[in-house]
Amino acid sequence: MDEDVTGEKPSRSEAKRRAILNAATEVFLKSGYLGTNMDEIAALSGVSKQTVYKHFSSKEALFVEIVSSMTNTAGDLVHNDIAAAETEAVLADFLIDYAYRQLSVVLTPRLMQLRRLVIGEVPRFPDLARVLYERGPLRAMRSLAATFEILAQRGFLTIGEPMLAAQHFNWLVMSEPLNRAMLMGDDAIPADEELRRTAREGVRVFLAAYGGGK
Repeated sequence: MDEDVTGEKPSRSEAKRRAILNAATEVFLKSGYLGTNMDEIAALSGVSKQTVYKHFSSKEALFVEIVSSMTNTAGDLVHNDIAAAETEAVLADFLIDYAYRQLSVVLTPRLMQLRRLVIGEVPRFPDLARVLYERGPLRAMRSLAATFEILAQRGFLTIGEPMLAAQHFNWLVMSEPLNRAMLMGDDAIPADEELRRTAREGVRVFLAAYGGGK
């Protein structure tokens, strides 16, 4: 049995809950919300349908949990353990590393499938689209804005509005590859070399506007 982050084995109940979430994620991403049924999730997770409902009161509750969990996990991979550059000499490398991390985490088939699924279900779940936005793009820009404030205080950047600068950075880096993958499918997700080039060029343009504290 897998261990959790503390190194301890999960309880039987937690193990079943994880199995249900893993199975449901596969089914929702493959079949969409309307095409998903709880019988298939129960069969795939190796538990009874009654057990599925014991952990999640409805298909809607399960869907909401999956979207929240996947979005939070991706955000943690991007934003946790990020310390602002300590010297101006490493500023560009720091920003490039951050941009590449964001690109490589977000531009994966599963997250693209999740985004498409949530967008398709906006009329049914408007609050879920808000969750995806707040825990995804908005969290990224708030994290960047806080980092940019620190870098401006150190004299490395010239920034009047940190949130606006974060928006500029985010879309210099993310806009073209993200839109391409969203509209053209998983095969359009750029290769690693292109992601690194996109990160470098986005940072170059950003620093042309905001670099060199004055």
